[in-house]
Amino acid sequence: MPDIWWKADPQDLHRLVDRVSSVYVERSHLDRDENAVVIINKRQTVRVPAAMVAVMLLGPGTRVTHGAIRLLADSGTTVCWVGEQGVRMYAAGLGPSRGAGLLHRQAWLVTRPKERLAVARAMYNMRFPGEDVSAHTMQQLRGREGTRIRKLYRAHADRTGVPWNGRDYKAGDAFAAGDDLNRLLSAANAALYGICHAVIIGLGASPGLGFVHTGKATSFVMDIADLYKAEYTIPLAFDLVTQGLTEERDARLGLRDLIARDKLLGRIVTEVKHLLTPEGTDFDDSEANLLWDENLGAVPGGTNYANHADLSAHGMTDNHIAVIGPEIDDTEPTP
Repeated sequence: MPDIWWKADPQDLHRLVDRVSSVYVERSHLDRDENAVVIINKRQTVRVPAAMVAVMLLGPGTRVTHGAIRLLADSGTTVCWVGEQGVRMYAAGLGPSRGAGLLHRQAWLVTRPKERLAVARAMYNMRFPGEDVSAHTMQQLRGREGTRIRKLYRAHADRTGVPWNGRDYKAGDAFAAGDDLNRLLSAANAALYGICHAVIIGLGASPGLGFVHTGKATSFVMDIADLYKAEYTIPLAFDLVTQGLTEERDARLGLRDLIARDKLLGRIVTEVKHLLTPEGTDFDDSEANLLWDENLGAVPGGTNYANHADLSAHGMTDNHIAVIGPEIDDTEPTP
């Protein structure tokens, strides 16, 4: 078992691409037993090696112990609190990343129009292989993407014989509107967002700093997920309707099988890194405890630069609230 997460070297942990992509838990209790997370509900007990999971998705009705969360953190497993069936993500715990280098690189790119446009063009270039989009404006690229998606829906409708009457989606409630095909698309896309979100957090990048999408806390997640919808979730939804599999669960399980078959998790990791740090980019993601300086760039952290610092002068001791339970007496018999 590796050391606790902030002490462990990245090589001590299993690589993100070698792990099971995700484990979704609902109406269950999570506890720790040695180096495994134990998932218990009224029907079964399942042991999951924590270090082999990329992201643990905690759905409604889930209770988790302090020991289980500590084990997942030590293992570099991202923990996400999600809505029913994994749709919507409320919050996420820490992933295996140790350095902030990739986050700094992403922020540098997204705040410079020329560099941001270059990354956006690289994303669209992945959707139009063999075409030169280096001189296209964002307006031109959005138009081409819209045309491509419409043709794609029509092609899969012709291939499978499933009627296609357009995308029907109600913001905030993916399953409130639409036919079976639309609901399957929403469910598969939600699962794809979860996987992309886990990879982004796991690499230490920001899910909110998008290049094409902007303004939402998951803008970069939507950027990355859009790279794979044409290849995965759209054909999957049409195929499931053809087979009479129309439950949201069918979409999640179908996407899970495709992810495992194509090792998609590793591909997403590689392509996110390539977008943010193309070949030849001088980039250092090593962990470094530094303090920023406007003249020197950075100075070593962990050093007292003032001999008489008085925290109370800044009110830093006045606004902390602690809620601490009584000491647990191990010798006291359990009633």
